[in-house]
Amino acid sequence: MEEITDALTRRDLEHLTRPLPTQPRKQVQELMRAEKQDKARVAARLGTTKRTVERYLAGTLQHPQRALREALDREVAKTWQPVVRRRARRQAAASGGITVETRARFGYTAPVGSSDDPRERRLTVHLPPDYAARLFEAQERGVSDRQLREIVAEGLQESYFKDGGRAQGLRVEFTDVAYFDVRF
Repeated sequence: MEEITDALTRRDLEHLTRPLPTQPRKQVQELMRAEKQDKARVAARLGTTKRTVERYLAGTLQHPQRALREALDREVAKTWQPVVRRRARRQAAASGGITVETRARFGYTAPVGSSDDPRERRLTVHLPPDYAARLFEAQERGVSDRQLREIVAEGLQESYFKDGGRAQGLRVEFTDVAYFDVRF
């Protein structure tokens, strides 16, 4: 499951100024724009064939089956209004930072020993802009959700658990994410 990627995409949708297209033909056209008119790449994103993409573009197919409908909605949500998304992310990375809300299991490793009993906590923590910039840049590079989780864990470690440098040598493990949301 991609908790962090999904949370960032959900938050991006709140910054949009126009509604997402809902008609399958318009959705496929948007994906074609995003993939620079490459039908094979659009088909791969949707888990369908190049011929199916061509049929939706031509208007001969109009009612996708459930799996394709979900794929269209999900993929269009990732590409719609890229300039608006970049502007909101740039502002968060430059001055605003991000607020992370999560319920996950946290374990600790410190110079005096480690906690062999990680426990679930619910945290709402504001991370500084440099962690927002690292998180957005890593997502744009296409890194895995596990690597995004490491960036968030480091931000939580520095901002919450170390409290600005008080607990030197502390290492926080961030696992078993039950819930993750972000605001910027």
